[in-house]
Amino acid sequence: MTILPPDPDFSALRVEFARLRGERGWTFDELASRSGLARRTLIDLEHGRTPGNLTTWHTLAHVFDVPIEHLLAVLCSNHTPPGGNDT
Repeated sequence: MTILPPDPDFSALRVEFARLRGERGWTFDELASRSGLARRTLIDLEHGRTPGNLTTWHTLAHVFDVPIEHLLAVLCSNHTPPGGNDT
């Protein structure tokens, strides 16, 4: 029997992305300028039209000056993260 992992919570990632951008007061244009990512990509990420890729989230972690683990940890917000069941 194959046990599949829970689905990642991309909604939580989208919300965290919006929170970090809003906390800094950055427009999509300003974030695009700071990150080198396309404005449309940033809008699509925040509005949940795309989950992005690791390179995109790595770039955003640097721009927001947060560890990438901070961003990726929210993917497990609706379930116990791997390794969280230490017994």
